[in-house]
Amino acid sequence: MQIPPEVRARLRSLRFGTRFLANGLGLGQHLGRSRGAGLEFEQYRSYEPGDEPRRVDWKLYARSDRFFVRDATRESPLCVWVLLDATASMAQADRSNPKWSKLAAAKQLCACLVEIAAAHGDAVGLIAITGGGIRLIPMGSGARHRDRLLLELEQIESAGAWPVEARLTSAWERIEPDSLVVVISDGFDALLPVFAARLAAARRQVISIGLVSREEREFPFVGGYVFRDPETGDECRVDAAAARTDYLARFSESRIDLRRRLGASGIPHVDHCIDEPADQPLRRLLGGSRWEQGSARAAPRRA
Repeated sequence: MQIPPEVRARLRSLRFGTRFLANGLGLGQHLGRSRGAGLEFEQYRSYEPGDEPRRVDWKLYARSDRFFVRDATRESPLCVWVLLDATASMAQADRSNPKWSKLAAAKQLCACLVEIAAAHGDAVGLIAITGGGIRLIPMGSGARHRDRLLLELEQIESAGAWPVEARLTSAWERIEPDSLVVVISDGFDALLPVFAARLAAARRQVISIGLVSREEREFPFVGGYVFRDPETGDECRVDAAAARTDYLARFSESRIDLRRRLGASGIPHVDHCIDEPADQPLRRLLGGSRWEQGSARAAPRRA
């Protein structure tokens, strides 16, 4: 999955952060920090058996006749899981660019997240969920792992509906506490917010990106249309012009409700229109700006 050069350049200013203490040790650009030997001075404390002699401040000992150890902090690399919705509704694309579907946009977002993780030494794994089950690429880091993830992304196709929770057990067991989970989905499956809330309640930090097409957001249709649900096959015949006002109101409310449900579990959410640059939602989430609400849904074919 290719990242446009201008988007790649803007990713350099982004980094992951977490309110939880990361499990691993090491150096990285993060909010989670562990105390011990490191680069940034934290405090003095009394010497304890087992402390390394080189950490004793001998100048302070000369002045006080007591042993003090210099405590420093080191920033901890994160474990980042990308949770990709690859159900059938993600195959939707705008008529103006039928080859650029929600899934294609989601894959580019995944590639950007992998790039950010690689730049800061974070471990990253991928969980793609389809109606057929789970495709999981275990946690790893480094250039070879990044290349493997990008190759796997190319092979993922959308199919089916969001599975029942019992089928997500293997994903649940892989996501350890204190991990950062980035959910990428169109947000139309009622079970997805439930699963995300369960992760957040079990000490995983979850952030969410909701994909919408421009046609969903603007509903620019005129005349008779048949709208078909790609996951259930249900169809609805409408006069598009007559239905537009009601549709936009209902769709807007559904996106607000999704944001509200996720927010109640402490999950920040932004909507992302698939024809916009991939770094935009990442900058809103990782840059710490206010979460924004989104727009609309449709899978039309002309009657």
